[in-house]
Amino acid sequence: MSETTAINAESDRPPLRVFLVEDSIDVRDLMMENLAMIPGVVVAGTSESEGDALNQLQDQPCDILIVDIQLKKGNGISLLRQISEGQRSDALKIICSNNASEVFRRAGQQYGVRHFFDKTSEFPQLFALLKELGTANRAVSA
Repeated sequence: MSETTAINAESDRPPLRVFLVEDSIDVRDLMMENLAMIPGVVVAGTSESEGDALNQLQDQPCDILIVDIQLKKGNGISLLRQISEGQRSDALKIICSNNASEVFRRAGQQYGVRHFFDKTSEFPQLFALLKELGTANRAVSA
């Protein structure tokens, strides 16, 4: 396979769709700016509340769901519980929150959360994981 064909094969693979549930406009904008710089990853949608996120996720599935715990209306743990109970998503579930206690970590794991990041100090680790996933997704078809 030529180099050009390999590049085209990579670009034919659909990017990973990230859905972001975050109530802080500043944090959401920062995360979206960083996500835009990661090859193989696109923002499929955003929400700042539990109910809105549930409605949007019914209509637009995602590959990666990033959830804050504290939201404008509702909370991220309740959102994850409802998704888990309704089996609405096979997405990789990630919590990114400044509520980084062990209680929230265990609650998240109970509802399928695979990664938990403290947004006060672990943004670099979150984006490193997303970059790794985006790169791996693109390499699958190469």
